[in-house]
Amino acid sequence: MDRQKKTAKIFKAFCDGQRLAILELLQDGEKCACELLEELDITQSTLSHHMKILCDSGIVAGRKDGKWMHYSISESGTEHVKILINEITRVIPDKTNNSS
Repeated sequence: MDRQKKTAKIFKAFCDGQRLAILELLQDGEKCACELLEELDITQSTLSHHMKILCDSGIVAGRKDGKWMHYSISESGTEHVKILINEITRVIPDKTNNSS
């Protein structure tokens, strides 16, 4: 997968109100999918859809415990996002336009 597609996958994770709500809930630490379902009042399939996008982006990590998944914000994923934002918004000086 090329770099732009990977970047788009990361930003797609942030482009939905419910996914942002999930990230807010995970700021307090790891949560079971059952807790997220209760808090968000959404269906299991809707939660699964959102969690797949968040996990595929690397922003959220999931671990299975019995029949439930537990989710948390990935520190390495969020560090990657911070670096990525800095990279894609960096202004490169125009070396051809010399103002001397």
